[in-house]
Amino acid sequence: MAVMKFRHELRYDASPADVFEMLADPAFREASCAAQDVISAEVHLERDGNGYSLTIDQLQKTDDLPSFARTFAGDSTRAIQREEWEDTTGGTLHIDTPGKPSHATGTITLRAEGSATIEIVELELKVKVPLIGGKLEKLMAEQVATGMDAEHGVGVAWLAGDR
Repeated sequence: MAVMKFRHELRYDASPADVFEMLADPAFREASCAAQDVISAEVHLERDGNGYSLTIDQLQKTDDLPSFARTFAGDSTRAIQREEWEDTTGGTLHIDTPGKPSHATGTITLRAEGSATIEIVELELKVKVPLIGGKLEKLMAEQVATGMDAEHGVGVAWLAGDR
């Protein structure tokens, strides 16, 4: 079974250092979860030298999924997002769904572009379900992109001082 490649870019009108500090703030991550309308979320962030370790354990709604996916996902689904940032330029990202045969793994990079920052997320998505695994991977990619876009909306406001 092949994996699905995923790439999503977000632009912030702020320096990479400012974007990094925002991403390393537990209050920002909690606000991002709220913007994604999750059922519940536990955010644990620990600074370590120039980087940080983040775990977000969240329970997500599935009522907006197509019926074939809800059959697989259930009434809600748990997602555990783990990020490991060694420094301000980027880190690794892992998304696990306990009890479900799916996961995502990849990287997050912050790249300066003039006075702005581009956040680049590249993932390999895998859903091990015969016949419909590819459909579920595509749906997972859409859900990850939607979550990232919601976080971006919070981030734009956050960087503008709206906290």
